[in-house]
Amino acid sequence: MPFDYDAIIAGAGAAGLMAAIRAAERGRKVLLLEKGKKPGVKILMSGGTRCNITHDCDARGIVEAFGPNGKFLHSALAHLGPRETVAFFNGEGVATKVEDTGKVFPVSDRALDVLDALLKRLARSGAALALTEPVRDIELIPDGGFRVVTQVRALTAERVLITTGGKSYPGCGTTGDGYTLAQKFGHTIVPTKPALVPLTVQPEWVRELQGVTLPDVGLRVLPAEGKALAARRGSVLFAHFGLSGPAPLDVSRAVSGHPEPRALVLEADFLPAEPEPALDEFLRAESLASGKKQLAVVLAEKLPRRLADQLLAQCGMPPDRRAAALAKVDRAKLVAAVKRTRLPLRGTLGFEKAEVTAGGVSLDEVDSRTMQSKKQPGLYFAGEVLDLDGWIGGYNFQSAWSTGWLAGREL
Repeated sequence: MPFDYDAIIAGAGAAGLMAAIRAAERGRKVLLLEKGKKPGVKILMSGGTRCNITHDCDARGIVEAFGPNGKFLHSALAHLGPRETVAFFNGEGVATKVEDTGKVFPVSDRALDVLDALLKRLARSGAALALTEPVRDIELIPDGGFRVVTQVRALTAERVLITTGGKSYPGCGTTGDGYTLAQKFGHTIVPTKPALVPLTVQPEWVRELQGVTLPDVGLRVLPAEGKALAARRGSVLFAHFGLSGPAPLDVSRAVSGHPEPRALVLEADFLPAEPEPALDEFLRAESLASGKKQLAVVLAEKLPRRLADQLLAQCGMPPDRRAAALAKVDRAKLVAAVKRTRLPLRGTLGFEKAEVTAGGVSLDEVDSRTMQSKKQPGLYFAGEVLDLDGWIGGYNFQSAWSTGWLAGREL
C-alpha cells in the first residue's frame, strides 16, 4: 500500500523544523504538523526574543552541559555541531555574533530572523507544513508504517518523528503531548520537572533587592545534610519572588527535582573571585585607613549599595555603622555574609516560567546513532521530548538542532 507521506513529523519547533528540512532535502516526501497557529513559537520567545542559537564551544562543551545524559548527543553532534549550526544559519543569511558569555546570537538580535531563515529553507526543501493541526493519535498499520490521526484527517506514513517538545512554557503549546504518544509504543517517561526556571526563596529581605543584578555570583544548592546538589557561577538578578538569571536557572533542576524543596538552602557567594582572607584584609585595612566611612560605603566598593545595606542588616549592624575599629568578630560576620549567605528556598516558578523540561522519553530506549525508537522501528524522537536538559546559553537549542538534523537524515 502506498503511503501518503514518507515521513510525518509531529511538532514544528527547532527539532521538527530541522528534521523536516533534512529529510525533504534528501528527496523524502515530508509533512510537518504543528498544533499552534505559528511554527517555532519558542524560537521567537527565546533569549529575550533574540534567540540564543548555540554556544561558542566544541561538541565536548555541549555534551558537558547536559551532565551524565550528554553522552547521548555524541552522534548527533558529529553530524551537526555548534560550528556547523552557525554555518547553517550564516548560509541562510543570518549573520551571527559571539557574546562575552559564549552565547551565539544573530547580529540583528532578532529571533524572527532565525525563524524566517528556517521557514524559507523549509519551503525550498519541498516539505509540507500544516498549522493548527495537532496529532491526536499514532497507530501501527498491520503491514507496516503508521496512521497519523489529527482532528481533521488520518494520514499514512512509512516513518514518524515526534518533536512535540516538553512541558515548559505551556502557553506555546508544549503541554507534554508527545509523552502520551511515546508511552503508547511502550516507552518509559522519566518523570518531568521544570528546568532553567527562576528560584523562589523564603527570606523577605530579598524582595527589597528587586532589580539588582550581579554579573558574577557563585551558587550552591545544599540539602540538610551531605554534599551540594548543584553548583554554578554566573549572573544573578534579584526579583520580588527570589532569584533569576543564568546561575539560578542552571541550578534550578536540583531544586525542582527534590521531594522537599523547602528543605533546601541556596548558598550565595557574592564575590566568588575574591578569597575570604583577601576580603577580610580589605575590611581590616579600610577600618584602619577610612574609619570615618560608613561600612555600607566600604562594601559598596565591591557590591551594589542596596545589597551592602541588606547584608549589614543580616549581620545585625546598622546601615550608618562606621568602618572604624571593626572588630575581628564583626569582620568575620561580614565576610560570611558576602561569601556564604544562606537563603532557605521555597521552590521554583514551575513549568509556566521554565525554559526547558527535565525528564522525558528515556534515552535508554532511543538509538543515539539514528534517533530511532528501540521499541518500535520507524518511530523517531528528537528535541526536548527526550530526557535531555542542559545549561542556559544555547546548549538546549543545539541539542534540538542536532537531534532533529540526525533524525531527518534517517527518516
